[in-house]
Amino acid sequence: MEGGGQMIRITGCLSALLQMPVNMIKIRAGRASPGLKAQHLSGLHLIKEMSHGSLQGADFGSKEICFNPGKVHGGDYHADTKTAGAVCLLAQISIPVALFAPEPTVLNLRGGTNTDMAPQIDAFTEIFLPNLKHFGTDIEFEVVRKGFFPKGGGEANFFVKPMKSLKPILLDNPGKLVSVEGWCFCAGALPIKVAESIAQSFKEELRQVNSPALRGVKVNIETYKESPNAAFGNGSGIVVVARTSTGCVLGGGALGTPKESTEETGRKAAHDLLEAVECGGCVDKYVQDQMILFMGLADGESLLRTGPVTLHTESAIFITEQLTGAKFTISNDANNNSWLITCKGVGYHNKYL
Repeated sequence: MEGGGQMIRITGCLSALLQMPVNMIKIRAGRASPGLKAQHLSGLHLIKEMSHGSLQGADFGSKEICFNPGKVHGGDYHADTKTAGAVCLLAQISIPVALFAPEPTVLNLRGGTNTDMAPQIDAFTEIFLPNLKHFGTDIEFEVVRKGFFPKGGGEANFFVKPMKSLKPILLDNPGKLVSVEGWCFCAGALPIKVAESIAQSFKEELRQVNSPALRGVKVNIETYKESPNAAFGNGSGIVVVARTSTGCVLGGGALGTPKESTEETGRKAAHDLLEAVECGGCVDKYVQDQMILFMGLADGESLLRTGPVTLHTESAIFITEQLTGAKFTISNDANNNSWLITCKGVGYHNKYL
């Protein structure tokens, strides 16, 4: 299926939780640069420490590893990719493990907070974590410093309270859009006009498209430049959050890059948001696959209405079913132009509480 780092993250954290030794082979074999990269290694070593396990073969570029987890412990943990490797991907592999520790966990994660091919830290904290609360989680965060490609240097802390079990979710009704707010930033040597141009282009594109879903909804975008101590290096981006009458949180965004104009960045973010609010689902395509692992572990039957099911989601379902025994079904609701993902969770319980 997807065959990338997602396989490592889901397999690794489920292995740690279930105390199930795993052997991963042909790691990222289909990628142009196969094998483990810095962020994958940092994530694996992090859950090895959290589970007091052992890890063999975990070297840069390795295509095969063996992970033998032990007992999960809470406490303070630190992981640093020492590159622009994504902080949010470190959070993805470690937060599920921390939720089932015997005591609270503090995760100090360093690397790239706003980089390509991964969620921006603002999207992770303002879109994904609110969706995760449907399962009953209690997670606080602190963004210490943003970091960008190619040097990284970003830092974020996550404070995870352990829980006995995850509640099943019922996210079936997308409701109507009631608010759209966002943050458009620049940092380092980039002037504030970079962020202003991105935000202006974003708003103009929304006006030109004139989507029925956005009619009558005020769009509020805050534009600012990060203070020198709140960012490392040069970067820019925009993250937008859409909230609905039924409590759904969806979003979109785009990362600035020297390879494209600020106007193009704004337009990309606008179409990203439009895809989310018009998909007919209760979550956007970036959150969709992230809900699967938690649905599989939840205590009861979950239902999630989504837009088109992504390959990442299909891959997450495949791995979660294989390792946990949870059963998923996907059906198309043609009347509402959406898909329904149901799951009979295994009711995984925190054995330490």
